[in-house]
Order: sequence, then structure tokens, then C-alpha cells
Amino acid sequence: MSVEQGELRKDKESECFGVQAETRDIFTEDSLDPVYRAKARILNDALQEIGMGKYQWYLFLVAGFGWLSDNLWPIVTGLILTPVVNEFNVLGPWLKLAQNIGLLVGAAFWGVSSDVWGRRWAFNITLGMTGVFAIAAGGSMNYVALCSLTAMWSVGVGGNLPVDSAVFLEFIPASHQYLLTVLSVWWAFGQLLGSLVAWPLISNYSCPTTVPASPCPRSSNEGWRYFLFTMGGLMMFLWIIRFFVFNLYESPKYLMGRGRDEQAVEVVHKVAAYNGKTSNLTLEDLQRAGKLADAAVDDGARMDTSALAAARRKMGMFSNDHVKSLFATRKMAWSTTILIILWAFIGLAFPLYNSFVTYFLATRGANFGDSSTYITYRNQVILSVIGIPGALMAGYFVELPYLGRRGTLAIFTVLTGVFILASTTARTSNALLGWNCGYSYTSNVMYGVLYALSPELFPTKDRGTGNAIVATANRIFGVMAPIIALFANLTTSVPIWISGAIFIVSGFIALLLPFEPRGRASL
Repeated sequence: MSVEQGELRKDKESECFGVQAETRDIFTEDSLDPVYRAKARILNDALQEIGMGKYQWYLFLVAGFGWLSDNLWPIVTGLILTPVVNEFNVLGPWLKLAQNIGLLVGAAFWGVSSDVWGRRWAFNITLGMTGVFAIAAGGSMNYVALCSLTAMWSVGVGGNLPVDSAVFLEFIPASHQYLLTVLSVWWAFGQLLGSLVAWPLISNYSCPTTVPASPCPRSSNEGWRYFLFTMGGLMMFLWIIRFFVFNLYESPKYLMGRGRDEQAVEVVHKVAAYNGKTSNLTLEDLQRAGKLADAAVDDGARMDTSALAAARRKMGMFSNDHVKSLFATRKMAWSTTILIILWAFIGLAFPLYNSFVTYFLATRGANFGDSSTYITYRNQVILSVIGIPGALMAGYFVELPYLGRRGTLAIFTVLTGVFILASTTARTSNALLGWNCGYSYTSNVMYGVLYALSPELFPTKDRGTGNAIVATANRIFGVMAPIIALFANLTTSVPIWISGAIFIVSGFIALLLPFEPRGRASL
């Protein structure tokens, strides 16, 4: 069926249904189960008819908790690393390795399970799981217990973005899908929140960092435990808001995909009523859409509504057809390969530096003669604040005529590496802080551009596959970061040199991208 025929059929179908709104879906005619696609289109139109209302704004709030958690907890392990190493006299990278493995497992498990058992349970469990294991970790008697519990809370953290983004997108109208990007304000707030809370707790209740290391009994080093109790308690509070205060309805698309059309229609009407509106969607609309799509398929196949089919639809984004499309032409293959390399390299360099910067600052401060835990965590707060305008300025730089996405990404990735390498030359704590402020600003610009550029360079029907591939590369290389650190001397600048070099190389690789999306519409 041609695109024109498909659009004509869609126009004729829309006349048959009660829904008084129409949306244009992302996927092409041959990319999804035709029955599922027809019904999903009707649900999209129904949500567009309702519009953005009170329910969706509350969902923006509670879904934002997931973004906050996603950035907060990777920073937590960096913030507690110094006092943990001082107390247990161990190798710090094992803690980060446990965390990254948990994040990788969590992203894979919760993403698929939300398609099998439903969005609602996954959405409500992840924050609670994070809070419970984080509080338990605060009582760890040894390093093995702490690493084990860190891996467990990270399984919960890893599920936040895959699940929360799906829930949010499946309830908001197409006209407001840009709000998924706006949710990143919670991500920036998570970093600042962690630094602000760690500052008084860890600085006032921790052993001083000395070179060489001196004995650090638990009685003099309770700060990192108080910090975990506080952050774990915060997660439990946010979980209570999600579970008991906000009533999340099951996703109508999930219900429809499991053959529960009547419940899907009921949810749409509940959302409309919550917003003080009415919906014209009826059960007959969904059933008629399914019959029309079913009749258009030559083999007359019926939609599979089993749990296995739901999981298969989720894994369908990795089908050979979608992957092949990303490498269909020489230029497209080159673009996809460069993006994978960029995400992988940055996925290695970013945690390699961020995970150990607190420890690096502390040991450098000791060498400068002003080793103060208070100053170390004060500096961490300053770095978090400096990063916020970087994320905002990224939107300005990418629209400059002679810079665009590609130029901005290349320049600020190289600058990120330069600032990291320059920090190793600091001879005073203030100089070190200055270099790291530069790093914090440029790295936030870099990430802001990378998150926007990648979806633009993937064709619409294969965008899910492309995003999944680069994210997987990013997580896998993130696991490698602590492994590298295990073989590096953390009291030296070696991890910093490795990270800075990777950023600089990545910046030059970004210049090899064959497409510049500025001023052009993504396809």
C-alpha cells in the first residue's frame, strides 16, 4: 500500500469514529501490527481531543521523580566514595561497578516487564525499591554488603527512564510530547539536591581525608550513612506520593495491546473526567478500527494479545528490518556508526571522571594543605549549580548559523576534555575548582546537544531502535569505567587523563557526522 493510499484510508476511517481530533503517527504502514496500529491511532486521537489537562500535569510532576532519581543516585555513589574508602580501606571502583551493573540490569528488566505486566506496577515499584535498598545500605557493616545493596537499589533506578517515559508519552496528547524534553529539569535538580544534602551531612560527620590514609572508625564516619538514610527516605516519600496520593491509571495502549479494549476506553474517559472534559471515544470505535485494519490484511491475521506478544512487540524495535534501515545507505551507516561510537566513548569517559572527582578533589586538597571535607562538598555544590545554565544555553548554541548541532557538540566535547586535563595542572584548590567549573558548564552543553541530536539523525520509523542501540552502548561502556579505575591509581591523575583524552577524541569524531539537522525537519 502506498503512502498516499494509506493517508486516504486514514481520512476515510476518521469520518467513521466519534473522536473529534486527529493525529499523525510516527510509524509507517508496514512497521507495526496493522490492528494494533489502527487502534493506537484512535487512542492517540482521543487523547488529543481531551488535550493537556490536570491529570497530565500531575503526571508530569510524579514522572519527574523518576528523572530526579536517575541523576541523583549515580551521583550519590560518587559523593559517598571518599568516606567509604576511608572507613573500609578498600578499592572504591568496586562500588561504581556494582552500581553500573545494576543500572544495566534495571533498564533491561523494567523496560520489558512493563510491556508484560503493565506500566502501573513498574511505575509504582521502582522508586520504592530504590528507597528500601538505599536505607538498608546505610546500615552496611562491610564493603561487600554495601556494594550488593548498591547494585539492588540501582536495579530500581535503572527502570525509571524506560518506564516513566513510556507512561508519560502514553497519556499526553501529541501536541505536548515536547514536554518529555522539559522533564530534564528534574534531572538537573537531582544533581543539585544530592550535592546540597551531602554537603552538611558528610562534611560534618566524616573522617578527614589524609595522605597517607589514617584510621577511620565508624563512630567518626557516620555522615555517608546519614546521607543514604536521608536520600532513601526521600525516595520512600516520593514513592508514597506516587502510590497513595496520585492514582495512576493503567496505560490505555497497554490495555488495548492485551485485548482489553473496554478497559482502555474506560481509562480514557476517566482521564477526561479528571480534566473536567468529556471524550467521544467508544468501545465500538476501537472494535471498528480493528476490523477495518484486519480486513485490509490479506492473510486476515488477528492481533495476538498474549503476554508473549506484548514482550515481542517491545523487542520488535530490535528487528532486523529496523536495524538494517539504520545502515541502508553508506551515508546513513556512517552517521549511525559515529553516533554509536560517540555514545559509547562518552558513556565511558563521563562516569570515569564523575565517579571519582570527589575523591580526586579531596586528595588534591590534602596535597594543597587545605584538606577539608566541608570545602570538598561545598565545591561539589558549586559545580552542580554551574552546570544548570550549561543545559539551558545548549538550546541557543545549536541554532547559531555557523555552529549548529554538529559544531556545538564537537566544540564543547573537546572543551570538556580540555578542562578535565587542565585540572591536573592546578596547584591550588581554587584553581582546581575553577577548571572543574569550566568542565561542569561545557559537559552540560555537550549532553544537552547529544540528547537532542541523536533522535534527529534517526529516521522516524527506526528512531526507537536507534535510540535503544546508542543507549545500550552507553550503559555497557559505563560498566567498563570502574573496571578501568580498578587498575588505575586513584591517588594520581590517571583516571582524569584517560577521561579527558576520550572526550577530546570524541569531539573530533563528532565532526565526522555527515548530517547537520539545523534548519531541517527530521524524517
